[in-house]
Amino acid sequence: MTFFDPDKQPAAYLLASGRNGTLYIGVTSNLLQRAWQHREHVVDGFSSKHDVGMLVWFELHETMESAILREKRLKKWNRAWKLRLIEERNPYWNDLWPDVVGAGLEVTGFPPARE
Repeated sequence: MTFFDPDKQPAAYLLASGRNGTLYIGVTSNLLQRAWQHREHVVDGFSSKHDVGMLVWFELHETMESAILREKRLKKWNRAWKLRLIEERNPYWNDLWPDVVGAGLEVTGFPPARE
C-alpha cells in the first residue's frame, strides 16, 4: 500500500478502460480528487467519452514540474512501452483506486476536504 498526502502530492498517472484497453495519461497535484473525477465522469472529455476510469499506474513526484515533465515524456512513448510500464508494477491491470483511497474504504461521493 502507498501512503501519501493526495492533496499535496504531484503525480503522473495512467488510466485504462480495461486490460489492454484505451489509455489516458494525466498529471495532477491531487491524485485522489482527479482519479475520482475520472471514475465518476464528472468532467466531459476524453476519459468520459471513452469510459476510461480505471487507475492502472501512478508515480508520485517531489514537484509539479517533474510530474508534468514525466507526463509529457510518457505521451511521446509508443503504446508497447506504456503497456510494459503498467505491467511492470501491475501485471494483472488491477484498479489501483483502493491503494489511493485506502484499502477497504468505501467512497460513494466526492472525497471530503482535508483540512
